[in-house]
Amino acid sequence: MAASGLAAPALAADAFPSRPIRLVVPFPAGGGTDLVARTLGEGMGRELGQPLIIDNKPGGGTVIGSDTVAKSPPDGYTLLLTTSALPINATLIRKLPYDTVRDFSPLALVCRGPNVLVSRPDSRYKTIADVIREAKARPGKLTYGSSGNGTAVHLAGELFKSLAGIDITHVPYRGAGPAMTDLLGGQIDFVFGTPGGTGKFVDSGKMRAIAITSAQRSAVFKGVPTIAETVPGYEADVWYALYAPGNTPPDLLARLNAAVRKSADAPEFRKRVEAEGLSVAVNTPQEMTAFERAEEGRWHKVIVDGHITVD
Repeated sequence: MAASGLAAPALAADAFPSRPIRLVVPFPAGGGTDLVARTLGEGMGRELGQPLIIDNKPGGGTVIGSDTVAKSPPDGYTLLLTTSALPINATLIRKLPYDTVRDFSPLALVCRGPNVLVSRPDSRYKTIADVIREAKARPGKLTYGSSGNGTAVHLAGELFKSLAGIDITHVPYRGAGPAMTDLLGGQIDFVFGTPGGTGKFVDSGKMRAIAITSAQRSAVFKGVPTIAETVPGYEADVWYALYAPGNTPPDLLARLNAAVRKSADAPEFRKRVEAEGLSVAVNTPQEMTAFERAEEGRWHKVIVDGHITVD
């Protein structure tokens, strides 16, 4: 009987998963995060032998969906696919219903890519040096739009201001669409946006990509320089990552991570994310934990130094 009792946990672990897995996306259906989740989920389902059911839970700046996962059992059957919103909210939102470190187990970075600073094609601002020179000559007069206060693209702009030592005025919008409309209409000077949101305008010639926010140049935005080439140390990628509830056993994290890696390596996944200006960047749970802590520290400084609040 003793031998049987000792074998039970191993048999249970070996049987995982024995039912569908819920993949919570804290954004509405149809957006970039949803696309990554559905494409990745299809491949992971094949690898694990069980479907991943996408559960869109938008609201609260991703807090509602994140809290759902934070309060789920650590059994591998509920996962979160989110963005840098998770480490950003750790500082940005004063009363979170969860603890970002305690209540989540980092599982894997999935993919990442640059945000983009765009202007109108007839704008006299053609380079980052042009922007910095004008901003220093007219503090607070230049304006940049984003998809909302406290979003990753807003903070990309605030990090640029901080490292470049300039004052430009942020204009928050309720989503990327209105920001793009006002840029095209001449109401604002620039927009910090995602590759998916800006790509079609740049490709059609309706907007000019001044620079990208990644540390290295991107094959998607050929010939477009990085902000870091003018402002050393600048980096503000968009990224997508998977998390499990806190205290999820290491063997389950390893099993899930292996499925993520195989799914993300598939040609169909690479093709889909590359079309969004992203590249596959899967790491281990240990590496993701270190990455998460570094991101939380980076955005904590930007939020505190910039006196940024959302409530």
